[in-house]
Amino acid sequence: MGKHLRQQRRGRGFSSVYSSPSHRHVAPIRLPMVEGEGVVMDLLHAPGRSAPLARVLFGKEEVLVIAPDGLTTGQTVTVGLVNVDRGNTMRVGQIPEGTLIHNIEARPGDGGKLVRAAGTTALVVTQGDHTVIRLPSGAFKELDPKCRATIGVISGGGRRDKPLYKAGKSVNAYRSLAKAPFKVRGVAMNSVDHPHGGGAHQHVGRPSTVSRNAPPGRKVGRLSPQRKRRK
Repeated sequence: MGKHLRQQRRGRGFSSVYSSPSHRHVAPIRLPMVEGEGVVMDLLHAPGRSAPLARVLFGKEEVLVIAPDGLTTGQTVTVGLVNVDRGNTMRVGQIPEGTLIHNIEARPGDGGKLVRAAGTTALVVTQGDHTVIRLPSGAFKELDPKCRATIGVISGGGRRDKPLYKAGKSVNAYRSLAKAPFKVRGVAMNSVDHPHGGGAHQHVGRPSTVSRNAPPGRKVGRLSPQRKRRK
């Protein structure tokens, strides 16, 4: 029987409980579309994200970018120029191997989609027809050399060092980011809330492996492995 699961409600994003708090975001953060040199005017705290922001002035145009670690007020940064220095933005195909980068475009011109959280960074591994980078998860990803990225490590990396001490602070911290502060097991729910719920004691009650073609309200548990394909 199909059920309306919590992850389905979170994915729809209609409710304020599960949607990103727009009133806490300063502005949409994208890589600058201008080219040339800019001056860092100020460093800002952004309540809706983990990393601080930098206000950069390019001529008469001001843009907000994610601040890398070590960026200072008055520093000059470049966009579109071949300059491998902290805070500069350029194409990944022009970045030497072994360079740390962040705020990376998944497709040319999308403004930056990868590695945007505080303290994270990716590594340029190899250059060729495609640029291969290593993400913070350890996974490798091929990119179009025309995709852009910013040099350096995102600042704010020590934010997880301070302990929360008690559960209430953890709940409030996650709630401010519209994230679930805790996870409830499916077997602990009622049968109307989850396919694993109900019963005289907590057990799944059926095979926990489901088909990849299962409907949304049934697709919980372990997904059946994909069939091996010959290369």
